[in-house]
Amino acid sequence: MMCATSASTTDIWRAQLDDAYLRTYNIRNTLTYCVFMSTSQPTPIPRGVLSERLRAHGIAPTHQRIEIANALFSRCEHQSADQIMAIVNAQHSETSKATVYNTLRLFLEKGLVREVIVDPSKIFYDPNTAPHHHFYNLVSGELTDIPADALQVTDMPKLPEGMLAESIDVIVRIRPVFS
Repeated sequence: MMCATSASTTDIWRAQLDDAYLRTYNIRNTLTYCVFMSTSQPTPIPRGVLSERLRAHGIAPTHQRIEIANALFSRCEHQSADQIMAIVNAQHSETSKATVYNTLRLFLEKGLVREVIVDPSKIFYDPNTAPHHHFYNLVSGELTDIPADALQVTDMPKLPEGMLAESIDVIVRIRPVFS
């Protein structure tokens, strides 16, 4: 995990993130928290800049929101609300399930996370808001990213009158081949 321990370190990290974001993803003029660099590995967000990022998206940075954001953005993994709650409560057992769900809903509404619904009982929160798709392992329950340019949608059905496509999310369900 990357940690910013001083103002100058935070400023250097912020400049690197902003530069990478501006070169790579300019989606709806919002800040992208986990940026996929050329290595296709997400970049964790240092705890020291989470309050600023929340404010930039119109979210008041309360203690619990910062803890939930830290659980999401320090790992840059796909996590369920229960997993996020377990991480938060491992250090500060004061966050209720309702608070976690309400905060995740707020983060979703403000564009800080994507909600990935692999089936009605399995919902993951993805801190990578850049266009991409997913593999879902039916056996392990693991969700992994597929770069957007690795999959091509070549045809779409005619959209209903007055509608436009906001996004296309593809989930490829996989399982191990047993010999």
